Amino acid sequence: MQNNIEEKIKKALDKVRPGMQADGGDVEFVKWDEKTGQVQVRLAGMCVGCPMAQITLKQGIETEVKKIVPEVKEVVGI
Repeated sequence: MQNNIEEKIKKALDKVRPGMQADGGDVEFVKWDEKTGQVQVRLAGMCVGCPMAQITLKQGIETEVKKIVPEVKEVVGI
């Protein structure tokens, strides 16, 4: 089941990735914790150090991932 959820998370990230890449950024899946429902991602490119990165993470990435994968409770950047 863990791998199935990870695949769904990666597909959800693929949906937000083009918009981020258009702005010179990107997002990379790092880890899924089934016990806590937390997904760890790494922002890349122009997203690193961007003042809007936290908003992108929570309102963009987290919202989309939770919509597609209800098991996800939180998305955090590392």
